[in-house]
Amino acid sequence: MTEPIVVTLCAVAFLAVLSRTGDTFRRRNVDMDGEPPIDRKVFYLSKYSIILVWFVMVLRSWGVLLQAEITSALKWPSLILWFSGFALLFLGRLGLGSSFRIGSPQEATRLKADGLFTLSRNPMYVGVYATLLASVIYTMNPFVLALAVFIIVVHHRIVLAEEQFLRQAFGEAYVQYSSRVPRYL
Repeated sequence: MTEPIVVTLCAVAFLAVLSRTGDTFRRRNVDMDGEPPIDRKVFYLSKYSIILVWFVMVLRSWGVLLQAEITSALKWPSLILWFSGFALLFLGRLGLGSSFRIGSPQEATRLKADGLFTLSRNPMYVGVYATLLASVIYTMNPFVLALAVFIIVVHHRIVLAEEQFLRQAFGEAYVQYSSRVPRYL
């Protein structure tokens, strides 16, 4: 019974943090969404698809999606990926502070290159990818696999567009940072 509760809490707690962040930003007249760096429809479709994949994982943890039982050889690695992914999401969100945006910021912000961002330029994307992989392994669902591949392809395009934005916004400081720190891991 602990497993489905913890699996659910990871996703719900992170979505609650995002909601709270949105409320805080709105009170300060800051647009948390920012500007989508790629086509708006594809951008938001990929973002909401993440929630759908997480929802399928949560349902599966509660036994709602009845498929073949997952072996412990797959179950434990998927749960470790799930928890690690959410740890990266929470730490990345915390590390970005008021610089956090879903898209590119429309106002001045500062380059985050400390903490978790010394290991990866995109720790939150790494976290998302880990939760997607966990969901694919845990559910063994071809729809989840197809959706995860779509999300990763689109998010890689988002990362490339964001890098271009960051080069323009921060110039040589970003170029030096990106030469020291890998894009993902």
